[in-house]
Amino acid sequence: MSFALGALLIVIAFFAGIGCTTLGPGGIFTTLALYTLTAVPSSTVAGTAHFTFIGVGLLGSLSYLQSGELRIKGNARIAVVLSLSSIVGALAGAAVNTYVSRELFGLLLGGFAAGTGLLIIYRERSERLPQFDVDYTSVRGTAFVSFIGLVLGCLSGLLGVGGPVIAVPILIVLGIPMLSALAVAQVQSIFIATFATAGYAINGAVSIPLALLVGIPQLVGAFLGWRIAHYVDPDRLKVALGVTMIAVGPYLAFQ
Repeated sequence: MSFALGALLIVIAFFAGIGCTTLGPGGIFTTLALYTLTAVPSSTVAGTAHFTFIGVGLLGSLSYLQSGELRIKGNARIAVVLSLSSIVGALAGAAVNTYVSRELFGLLLGGFAAGTGLLIIYRERSERLPQFDVDYTSVRGTAFVSFIGLVLGCLSGLLGVGGPVIAVPILIVLGIPMLSALAVAQVQSIFIATFATAGYAINGAVSIPLALLVGIPQLVGAFLGWRIAHYVDPDRLKVALGVTMIAVGPYLAFQ
């Protein structure tokens, strides 16, 4: 790997870390960078990315615990239920990924990137975003959150993207405030990333050198992102992020 390529991966990972704890979608750019800028197999891209997300999830969870979002009534329960149900999905997604070709992986990742971008922009531009009145402490509410966690875990494990990139937009649509959604998603990402990494590691699909190269700057960015989330209105950043993800989707799918 050339010095220039290594430096570019570091810069991308740093800003991806900021996105993880500021907006939710962020880690996907680490996955995109590893897929487009390196020649490693798609399974190694996903496995390595998930390995780096473990640290980001731990740092993000501790940060939002310190700032109080995880102490808000109900948030801890949602985080636990969402996280535990994500484990099965993450393992299933990681297992399926080993049978997915690099070309199909690109199509799936590109479609997911574009779809997430559209969801972000819709969430920001829609005057009447649909809300769901769910009592998350009830049996029905717990079952609902468990189903969401299972689906999110499967998608994350399959595509090598962190839980927050999917969870935050969905949680906000469900009526959970932005900072609370970010906090809950950080906890969930630990479980998804840990078990997905284990699934990939069994097949030798985790690159430690690459993980260290992008993981360290990603952690630095994640800490900075947590600070930004409490002091900056991220509305414009969300729209810019959504446009960027829509733009890179077709490139990934058809390169």
